Amino acid sequence: MKAFLRATTLGLSLFAMSAYSSAADKGTPDEAIAMVKKAVSLIKSDGKEKAFAAISDPANSTFHNRDLYIYVYDMNGVAVAHGNNPKMVGKPLIGMTDNEGKLMIKEMVELAKTKGKGWVDFKWPNPVTKSVEAKSGYIEKVDDVLVGSGIYK
Repeated sequence: MKAFLRATTLGLSLFAMSAYSSAADKGTPDEAIAMVKKAVSLIKSDGKEKAFAAISDPANSTFHNRDLYIYVYDMNGVAVAHGNNPKMVGKPLIGMTDNEGKLMIKEMVELAKTKGKGWVDFKWPNPVTKSVEAKSGYIEKVDDVLVGSGIYK
């Protein structure tokens, strides 16, 4: 009986530790905001061309770390840089919806135009788990683009 209790306790402990590890591997709101601010700073200091190339490079850990990555859209919803899917660059995505029909890029553009920064909630595939999860994207407007990163909840 004692061996069974020890095995059960060990199993529960390992399960709890793996759940904690999984949660710890997700980006935090503060990390997403910090990543956006680094991207905004790079755009201002090095110009859009160099910054967009760095942002769109998935090997660049400054702008792509675990489930955090940077995306940049112009005020018409065209992707100009994307840290997780460079194939999106150049595409007009203002009408793109999440799996629940939410026009999240349109909402980000409207937020950028009206408030300059803030959070937008939507559902999106997590690049680590490959499953659709609830996501909150933080965006900031810089010049004529919005720069964003998001956290998976």
